Amino acid sequence: MKNQLKIQIWSDVMCPFCYIGKRKIEEAITQFENKNSIEIEWKSFELDPSFAATPNESIADHLADKYGRDKDWAQSMLENTTQTAKSNGLDFHFEKAILANSLNAHRLLHLAKRYNHSNELEELLFKAYFTEGKNVDDWNTLQEIGQKAGLHIEEIKQLIDTDAYTKEVRQDQQEAQDLGVTGVPFFVFDNKYAVSGAQPTDVFLKTLEKTWKEGNFNTPIQIQNPDETNSCTIDGCE
Repeated sequence: MKNQLKIQIWSDVMCPFCYIGKRKIEEAITQFENKNSIEIEWKSFELDPSFAATPNESIADHLADKYGRDKDWAQSMLENTTQTAKSNGLDFHFEKAILANSLNAHRLLHLAKRYNHSNELEELLFKAYFTEGKNVDDWNTLQEIGQKAGLHIEEIKQLIDTDAYTKEVRQDQQEAQDLGVTGVPFFVFDNKYAVSGAQPTDVFLKTLEKTWKEGNFNTPIQIQNPDETNSCTIDGCE
């Protein structure tokens, strides 16, 4: 029996169900008998790599325009997501959220991965965007968040005006494409089983237990849930 179980999580900081999914997998891990033998690796997935923010555009306005619906529809969808987040201990404030391209946040996450701080940074980025209304594409903001996660300011500054770690972001996205990933969050357990979306905690716990029980393996990844609800794709969240 191996003594380490690796979970790879494809995610985007702009994806509300990725934050909710983070809470659900964390809850499952706390209930898992071998929780001290879990390793988590965060992988980059940009929902909209070409996104360019429009000044002062709200998320409700953006969603209404994107889907050709009215603002009341968009607001209702955001309120439903906020309630889902609340039931998982998260405090979403979409009215304060600043739309932004997430590439630089992903680049910073790859820097954090070098020092095993990516989980701390992922949490801070989610909180900054969904709760605090901070611009996660602003380098002053990213420097502040990065330092809170334990990164050195000098190394963070080296990312500014360069393409450092962009290649690593693209590699993660290519891996996702090779796996057939179309929405996030997407969880892969020791390269055998996968769970798509922010599924109930019990789904994650059962997958952890099943993966651990079977031990080492080398087989094609098998999806453990029948649909992709509670996830976000390039076409939106559902």
